[in-house]
Order: sequence, then C-alpha cells, then structure tokens
Amino acid sequence: MTIRKLWTYSMLALMVISCNKKEKQQNTPPNFKYLNYSKNVLNYSGEPKTKNDRSSLVFSDQGAWFGYSLKNTSSRELAHSGPFLMTQENGVWLSPALTRLHLSQNGKPISAVTSSIKEGEKYSLASHLQQEFTSNDFLIKQQLVFLNEKTALHKTRVKNNSNQNQTIEYWLDGSLFKNDMELTYNRNLITITSNKSSAIGYIKLPKEMTSLIIKDTFNYETNKIQFTLPPNTEKEITFSHSFLFPSQTWKTEDKLIKKSEFDSVLKARKKIKNTELSSIFNNLNPQIHHEASPTIISKAHLTLQNNWRTPAGELKHAGLFPSYHYEWFHGFWSWDSWKHAVGLSFYNIDLAKDQIRAMYDYQQDNGFIIDCIYRDTLIEKHNTRDTKPPLSAWAVMNIYKKDKDLLFIKEMYPKILKYHNWWYKDRDFDGDGLCEYGSTDGSLVAAKWESGMDNAIRFDNSKLLQKNETTYSLNQESVDLNAYLYAEKIYLSEMAKLIKRSNEANKLKKDAHSIKLRIQEQFFDKHDGWFYDTSIDGSKFIKGEGSEGWTALWAKVASDEQAETVIKKMLDPTKFYTKVPFQTMSADHAKFDPLNGYWRGPNWLDQAYFGVKGLRNYGYHSEANAATLKILNGAEGLLKKGPSIRENYHPITGQGLHAKNFSWSAAHIMMLLTNEIY
Repeated sequence: MTIRKLWTYSMLALMVISCNKKEKQQNTPPNFKYLNYSKNVLNYSGEPKTKNDRSSLVFSDQGAWFGYSLKNTSSRELAHSGPFLMTQENGVWLSPALTRLHLSQNGKPISAVTSSIKEGEKYSLASHLQQEFTSNDFLIKQQLVFLNEKTALHKTRVKNNSNQNQTIEYWLDGSLFKNDMELTYNRNLITITSNKSSAIGYIKLPKEMTSLIIKDTFNYETNKIQFTLPPNTEKEITFSHSFLFPSQTWKTEDKLIKKSEFDSVLKARKKIKNTELSSIFNNLNPQIHHEASPTIISKAHLTLQNNWRTPAGELKHAGLFPSYHYEWFHGFWSWDSWKHAVGLSFYNIDLAKDQIRAMYDYQQDNGFIIDCIYRDTLIEKHNTRDTKPPLSAWAVMNIYKKDKDLLFIKEMYPKILKYHNWWYKDRDFDGDGLCEYGSTDGSLVAAKWESGMDNAIRFDNSKLLQKNETTYSLNQESVDLNAYLYAEKIYLSEMAKLIKRSNEANKLKKDAHSIKLRIQEQFFDKHDGWFYDTSIDGSKFIKGEGSEGWTALWAKVASDEQAETVIKKMLDPTKFYTKVPFQTMSADHAKFDPLNGYWRGPNWLDQAYFGVKGLRNYGYHSEANAATLKILNGAEGLLKKGPSIRENYHPITGQGLHAKNFSWSAAHIMMLLTNEIY
C-alpha cells in the first residue's frame, strides 16, 4: 500500500470516528498540544532599571508596537514589567511597571498577612503571559493577552480558598521612567503623551476607580476598593493598556475593549497559536528527528511573533523587524524581508505576502528596491544608498507553493521582473551579462552593504567604478549575486508560465541557461575546487573561501563535478565542518576572526541553510541531515528553553553573537527542519 493510499484510508477512518463521536467532542476541552510546546521557550523574566535597559526579552503579539516582560522569579509583585515601547525613539521602556495591583487585609499586604503564601508559577506561552500565587487562603492568577495590535488586556482573579469570608482591599498604581512622557487623567482613563512620539497611550482602569491621584506627571495611584469574598468564590479585576497612532481613535478602540470578554479573547489566541504551530510541525522533515524539535520550532515561531509589526507611519504593510532587541533594527530590510516571508509562509500566508509588499511599496520607477524602510523617518531615514541580493522571487514562489494563489503571482511578477531587469541596467558596468554589487551614492561602504555581507574579505581591496551620477559598481563580479540572478530567472520563468506569459517564460529560461554556463566558466577555480568572485573582466579570482562559494549549489547552477569538489571542502572539519558548520569563511584562513569580524567567520544561519540546501540539491541528503543536526546542537542555547535565537554564532565554540531575537535566524531554522522545496 502506498503512503498516499494509507494516508487517505486513515483520514476516512478518522472522519467516521469523528462523526460517531461528534456529541462527545462538543464537551471535550480543546487540545492545545502544539501551543504547550511554547511554554517558557523564551525567558521573559526581567525588570528594567532604566528606560534603555535591554537586559530582558519582551513578549508581544498581533503586530503590536509594544510588549512586556514577566517580573523576576523571586518577585511577588502583581504586575508585568513594561511596556517596552517601539513607538518611542528606537525602543525604550515606558515604565518598570505601568500598572501594579495591590491587595491588602486590615491595612497589611496579603503576602505579609498570610505568611504561608508561596510562589505559584510564572510562565509564557505564544498566546499570553501568566503568573499565579497560592496560599492556604488565596489563589491569585494574573494574565496578559493582546486583544489586537493596539491593546493588551490584563486580568487578575483573586479566589478565596478558605472556608470563611475574606474582606480584601485593592488599588492600582504605576510610574513612568522620566523619558519625555507624562500622565493626565479623566475619571478612570489615564492618557500618556510624549514630545518625542505622536503615539498616545491609554490606561483604562476598572469602572469603580474614578478617583485618581496623579502624584506628579510620572506617578499615579487610584482610590482603594473593598470587597468581600465568600468561600470558594473569586473576584476579577481587569484593565487595559492601549497605544494608538494618530490615524487610530481612542473612541473606536474603547468600544472594542468594552465589547471584548477576556476569556474569549484568550481562548481565541490560544486556538490561533496552536493552529500556527501545528502548521509548522506538520511540515517537519521526518528524516531529521530531534527530541528538541518542539522547543526550537516553538522558539523560532515566537521570535518571529515578537518581531512582527503592523502597518504604521511610513510602513504601509505589516512585516518583521530583524530584531526589536537591537535599537538599530527597528525597520524592514529587503534581504531580511524575503527570508522572513519564507519562514512566515509555513503558518501565516497573509503576513508573508505583506512582508513582500512592504518593500515593494517603495519600488522606484526604474525598478530599484531600497535597502531598508522605517516607520518614522524623523528617527531614522530610509536607506536608498543600496539594495540587497535579489531573493524576492524565491520568497514569492515559496509562498505560492503553500496556497497556490495566482492573484499574488500576477500582482508580484511584473514588479519583480522590473527589479530583476534593473540589475542588468544599473549593475552590469561592462555590459557582459554578469552583475556587480554597487551603490547609488558613490560610497564604497554602501556597495559592500548591497551584498548583505558587509565586511567579507572578498571586498577588502574593492574599488568603485562610476557609470553615471547615481550608478556605481564594484570593480568585481560576484558569484553569489549572479547565482541569485540565475535562480531568479528560473523562478520568474515559472511565474510567467503560471500566468500564461509563455514567451517571457521561454526567454527567461533561455537566459538562465546562458548565465549558468557563464557562472560555471568564470567563477569556478578548477585548481582550488571553489567558486570565487572575480575581477570585473573575469581574468582574476579574488581568493578566500567563503560561504558565497556554495551559493552556486543552492541555486543549482554548478555542474555535478564542481559541486562535488565544493562539498568536499564544506565537509572538511578544518574548513567549514566546524562545531556550527557552514560559517561565512573557512576556519583555516588567516583572516578568520569570528569574535571581531561580522562576516569574517561567524555562522549566519541563512548562509548555513544555503549550504545545507546546496547539499540536498546534489543528492547529499544524509550529509545534509547530519549537518542540520550539527548546526542545531552546536549553536549555543538553540535547543534549550530560555535563551533567545541570536544573529549569528561562533563556529568553533558555538557562542551566540550580536543581536538577540533575530528573525532571519528563526526563519532559516524553520527551513532547515521542514520540507521547504526551493
């Protein structure tokens, strides 16, 4: 019996069982198996000491521009740290705890009155944050869930576990860091304004809290409310935090908050997150078994979730920051965006498409796609000095593979084709059909940035050549760029065929064949068995084995014989098969320096993925599986609950380097572990 038939029979059997047990299932609690994998996969514990304290991670959801941390394990404070605002400067903490709940009996804190109180559990899931405290007399449960991208709902349940009535008094207070913000209030609504941001914050307090004390513009305290709890009953205390941009109105948001029921919102978020995670897990490659897969997949999913931002200001579509945790990564980058989109396509197709659209919103008339865009250009200007390697067609075809949406292909094909043709108009200095990296402003650094591999050793002696006032090229032709362009011709040909543009499809395919032969001839050094960049006339190799060498294998542009020699070096422990394999340059090179060289030795998981995919493209599947497991085991903290996914890793020690919570690392982890075709 074939696997397909077995799957079909199994599904029919499940349908019959499902019909017979329909009544029973209606009374069965939802199974959040996949959601539960996300429990505490990232450690959100932390209490910021200053507005710029980035020592702790931040939980957010729904594309919100703000997030929270859990209080430290030892803290009994009924509050969450934050919020951390991405609407202010390049990310600052608004408060150590914007809204704290206080409970007392007879004028004394409950924790002091009930000396037997012990800490319950503090934890995070992809859906929400939660902390519990228990004693002989009380159960106190506090939860935080995002209603949408504008509002976080906070709910505390106080349950009387004793056999007698308990009279309790409660109130709320909070404080701001002194960071150009101030508080004002009207009845049970506190407004937060800033002279550095147009976003406005709102704290919606319980209705009975109508008497507030604004101690100064940075501190507030509410009136005290008394209530009595009979045995085995509970009191619910709810409030909300909202942060709105000028295009959004508090009146509309307030209506939505009033209509929302906390438990229903939380249940819906749990269901959505469980569905997203199940979608990823159902795509896992069965040949790569690892007991820690639930942890690393959940961590990757949550990393992308925390970096998700909805449209605001100059950002016209939703997308992901490379890392909210690093202050200079609060924007969208083109190269990052294509990679994010592929990761997102496993569980959120709409967001994956919007991530692509976000960069094409700024496509220039000549086809050029700018390097990066920001919400607020008063904080940071868009970078139009360079673009990034052409991978958007790859991303779009990976999205199409998931949902077969021809309308998206029709939308994106002419835009990507225009961008593709731009490379040959503005980045082929000598008109020989092979392209170079360059810049629009005549700066050498921007030309290096355009490669995405800023300070790689192949650019150490590069110079710029000027074609016209806004068109500059490096004096070298790069193997990775032309391999990407070859792959893009193949993807564009497939797209053209899908939308019935057969003449264009045929031409693109023919051009791809031509450039394939050129790449094999010009960039491959037979003596070294490696692909290198060359001088612009193709007469001289720019030596130094780097990860760009296996881009030809990822693009399937190398011959079988060429691939064999490259793979031999990739699997050499003295070169690239290190503790964390397939780093950016060979470990035996004199300039190999992972701790001091951003692209001179660290392992970037995108490059490692291209290497693994290159192995698969040439039939080295067992080697690809082994390399994948070696990467995941070698990279510090990847398989453990708590540590964040890093920007890159030391290939010899495994140490996590540079930015935390890095999106493209998370996206490529998904690609490494799933059945991603392209």
